Amino acid sequence: MDHTILHCDLNSFFASVELLDHPELKTLPVAVCGDPKARQGIILAKNEPAKTFGVKTAETIWQAQKKCPDLILLPAHHQKYREYSKQVNAIFLRYTDLVEPFGIDESWLDVTGTLHLFHKTGKELADELRSVVKAELGLTLSVGVSFNKIFAKLGSDYKKPDATTVLAREHLKTMIWPLPVTDLLFVGRAAGAILKKYGIYTIGQLAATDRDALTLLLGKQGGLLADYAWGRDSSPVRPAGQHPPPKSIGNGLTFCRNLLGLGEIRIGLDLLADAVAPRLRRHQMKCSSLQVTIRDPGFKTIARQMPLSVPTYLSREISAAALSLLVKNWNCSSPIRMLTITAQHLIAEDDAVEQVSLFYSSQNEKREKLEHLEKTVDSIRNRYGSSAITLGSIAAADSSIYGALKSNKK
Repeated sequence: MDHTILHCDLNSFFASVELLDHPELKTLPVAVCGDPKARQGIILAKNEPAKTFGVKTAETIWQAQKKCPDLILLPAHHQKYREYSKQVNAIFLRYTDLVEPFGIDESWLDVTGTLHLFHKTGKELADELRSVVKAELGLTLSVGVSFNKIFAKLGSDYKKPDATTVLAREHLKTMIWPLPVTDLLFVGRAAGAILKKYGIYTIGQLAATDRDALTLLLGKQGGLLADYAWGRDSSPVRPAGQHPPPKSIGNGLTFCRNLLGLGEIRIGLDLLADAVAPRLRRHQMKCSSLQVTIRDPGFKTIARQMPLSVPTYLSREISAAALSLLVKNWNCSSPIRMLTITAQHLIAEDDAVEQVSLFYSSQNEKREKLEHLEKTVDSIRNRYGSSAITLGSIAAADSSIYGALKSNKK
C-alpha cells in the first residue's frame, strides 16, 4: 500500500511573518534583507508583489532595487521566525507524530496511519492544514501530496502560493516528467549544469537515461536521481524530534570591513572555529576534514578542503588547520570580505579513532585535557551566555572587526 506523504511549505515565510505586523504593506512589493551596514545586504525573502518584478532571494539589495525601485525593505527577526516555525509544526503534530522539518519553513508529514481518524483523503487533509494555519497564524502553505517524500516536495513547489497539488503514480508521465530536471530535489546547480550538458533538461529525460551512465556522470548521486525520477524513494518521514545527524557543520561571516593581513585573518578564523567546534561537541561528533571558503571584495570565491590527521572538535585545532589551509591557497596580503569554515566527514565522538603515537603518548593526554577544557567552556556559556568567556585574540582585536564578529556570533 502506498504511503500518503505531505510536504508543507510556508509561502514567502520571512516576508509573511514580517507582514503580520505590517498588514498595510501586503499589496506592495516587500523584501526582508540583511543589514547593509554589516555588509550583509542581500535579499532573504520577498513577497508575491516583489516576485512579479523579478526580485530574487540571495541577490544584493542594489540588484533588487534596480528591478523594483519602490521595493520596501524590512529587517530580519530570526527569533520570530523560529517561534512561528515551532507553532506551525505544533499544528502538524495534531495530525501525525511523523513530522520531519526540512529547514525552518518546510516539513514532511506522513499521514498514512492517521488519515482514517479524520475521514479525509490526503488532499482534503492538506486543504484542512492550509485552512488551520491561515486561521490561527495568518500564514499560508503550499502543500504537495504524494506517495513519497521526493514527489511530495515536488508537489509543494508545483503551484504557489496557498495551494494543494496531488502527484499520484498516474501523474508520473503527464505532470512530473515534463517538469525541468532542476525542479527535482537534490538536483543542484552543478548537477543541473552537467545534466543539461548531456541534453537532459526534464525529469522525463532523466528517467530515460541509463542509470549506470548517470552514476558515471554524477557518482552515487546520479543513481539516486535516476530512482527519484521514477518515483523510487522509500526514505521514511522521521518522527518528530528524531533527526539524522548532520553531514557537515559550518559557520560563515561577512565582515564589516575587509580583513587585511595574517593577523586579522587569524582573528576571523579563531571566531569561526569557536562557533563550529561547540556545535560539533553538541552533536557529539568530530570532523575528519575541513573546508575553508574565502570571498574577496569583488565577490570572487574559492573553497579548499583538507583531511585532518586526527578527528577533532577542538576549536584551536580547527582554527589552526583552517589557517594552514588558507595560507597555502591565498595571498594573505589580499583583502578578504567573507570567510566560512565547514567541518566535514563527521564521525561520532565514540567512533573517532585517534592515531596514538608510541613516542608522544603524552600528547594524547594533552588533547583529552583540552577537550575537557572546551567542554567546560561550553557549560559556562550555556549557563551564563555566549559572551561569558571570550577568546583572547578577539578581546584584543581592533574594535571594527570585533564588532562584526560579535554581532554575527548570536
